Amino acid sequence: MMATSVSTHVMASPDALRIQWADGTTGEFASVWLRDNLPEDRDAHSGQRLTDVTALPVEPRIRTATLAETDVRIVWQEEPRVATFALDWLYEHSGTHDRRAQPQVRRWLEGARLSPRRDFAWRPMAALTADPQIRLEWLTRLLEDGIAFMGAVAPVDAGIVEAMTLVGRIAETNYGLVFDVRAVPEPENLAYTDRGLGLHTDNPYREPVPGFQALHTLVAAPDGGESVFADGFALAEHLRQSAPEVFAILTRTAVPFRYRSRQADLYAERPLIQLDCTGAVAAVHYNSRSIAPLRLPADACRSFYAAYRHFGELLREPRFQATLLLGDGDVVVFDNQRILHGRTGFASSKYPRHLRGCYLTRDSVYNEAALLRGQTNPGERR
Repeated sequence: MMATSVSTHVMASPDALRIQWADGTTGEFASVWLRDNLPEDRDAHSGQRLTDVTALPVEPRIRTATLAETDVRIVWQEEPRVATFALDWLYEHSGTHDRRAQPQVRRWLEGARLSPRRDFAWRPMAALTADPQIRLEWLTRLLEDGIAFMGAVAPVDAGIVEAMTLVGRIAETNYGLVFDVRAVPEPENLAYTDRGLGLHTDNPYREPVPGFQALHTLVAAPDGGESVFADGFALAEHLRQSAPEVFAILTRTAVPFRYRSRQADLYAERPLIQLDCTGAVAAVHYNSRSIAPLRLPADACRSFYAAYRHFGELLREPRFQATLLLGDGDVVVFDNQRILHGRTGFASSKYPRHLRGCYLTRDSVYNEAALLRGQTNPGERR
């Protein structure tokens, strides 16, 4: 049991249990929550709950709560059984004490001030393969910064598939399990040209939007074709502070996105800036190449386009952009719902620039980090 989970005092009322912890904080647990989380009501092997909410008493009430050395024992007013909860488990689940050790978002706004090789995780593939602790540190930085780099990946067609076994699970799309980013005649996507591409996120027309993207440089262009990245979360928060009315419009307007080709007809609607239930920025979806015609009243349409332009102009400011030239064998992995990416133009007739890419499911990357965290730090709870 952790020293911080030692209780100095327990107070009980019919509808709640309150515990004073040794670190000076207080945990409060509703009686209905306690009744729903009885250890004996979970399967011993899987840990899954055996009962449904409809099987709970409507208003379970606590008669007494007794503090023991390592647990609390609760007697209910209308049930004969005694409930026993471990103190360290209660501490782990007491409001402000989140023991899951999830990586924290570390925003970076002024991308031009950063050196990707210095300021982001950058490790050779061999090191990630050989040392689980190094791989955990790399994955943690990927989840914190939204972007990380892997070097010395064999510049062969299968290189990216092998490298991604260290990161997460590849998601197959209409582009295939992997896709080649190079200039081709009559392209179905402007990514398959030598044009420069402004900052964007990929596939906002897909459900779900790809969680992470990886790009592996097989052949670099020595002149042009530089990769450009920006932190969409940092930009969205900057917009919230500097132009709150613009931010509000971009978070509440459903934008239609569409992609059509010989093999696909995809459509989805989502705001350019997506919030979670707490109001925090959860995702950024910006792809001017695939926005379909909006269906809005004229006044709302004018307001949206003014806000859309404002956001677009922010993305064009060089101070927000981190730029680098990826070399042969370099891989970049980034959160496709946070990090905007683009490139400068290049002359494909002179330099046959060739990147190979893939998408990764979001949960598989977080899962890989969580499993590694448990393996390398067995005493740490997730």
